[in-house]
Amino acid sequence: MTGFVLFVILLGFVFDEISGAGGALSFCFFFIALFSAVGSYWYSDRIVLGMSRARQVTKDSPQGAQIVNHIEGLAIASGLPVPPSVYVIEDPAPNAFATGRDPQHAAIALTTGLLEKMGRYELEGVIAHELSHIINYDTRLQMLTAVLAGTVAYVSEWMARSIIWGGIDEDRGGNAGLAAVGLVLALLAPVAALVMRMAISRKREYLADANAAVLTRYPDGLAEALRKIAADPAPLRVANRATEPLWIYNPLKDRRKGLDRLFDTHPPIEERIRRLEAM
Repeated sequence: MTGFVLFVILLGFVFDEISGAGGALSFCFFFIALFSAVGSYWYSDRIVLGMSRARQVTKDSPQGAQIVNHIEGLAIASGLPVPPSVYVIEDPAPNAFATGRDPQHAAIALTTGLLEKMGRYELEGVIAHELSHIINYDTRLQMLTAVLAGTVAYVSEWMARSIIWGGIDEDRGGNAGLAAVGLVLALLAPVAALVMRMAISRKREYLADANAAVLTRYPDGLAEALRKIAADPAPLRVANRATEPLWIYNPLKDRRKGLDRLFDTHPPIEERIRRLEAM
């Protein structure tokens, strides 16, 4: 997270040197990163749930009693102070995600496809995985990295367009010698931020799998759930690139190889299953 903020400040410093703005842009870029992070901290969970068309269910809901009981039981076993809110997404593809800035303000969203296609132990494995993301504060980390990666992309595009079309004002102290370096940095910065974000997401998936196995004492349940989710052909209609890292399994079902794996938001499903079955 510190790296993200420092990276934005570095972009501002280079842009300052190129344009001769006297430090103003460094401060500007820093406050853009700061306000983006603060905004995502307070409101991104509502945005994600709204984008996913999730509706809240309770014990009194026709569909909610069994789900809420499952989640509350595992939440108590995990030591969470408050059980997360429960949401259901009308979508035939089996998948799930957790969101929220801390355990006191957390939510778990499950698709109807997951509820229909999973057995009891498989469903508990998926819920335990999502609860682990909440316990480990991964939900907060994922939200902040998503917003800051977007901020890097925004300021980089602004910087690149200014260099290409705005020129360098050498009379105001602009450094033309840095222009080429700044342009390369502006073009590569979004890629670097994206790779950083994806690397963080992959590491946290392994950790949540391991924590779920500890919580349920039955790693094969989550392993079989992952196998079923990966094999299901139904596309997740409510997913997009912005919410992709939140789901338990890549909802866009990309099949990348080689260097393209740098941009995967999830570890290879075969490796996740292998680790679970080895526990």
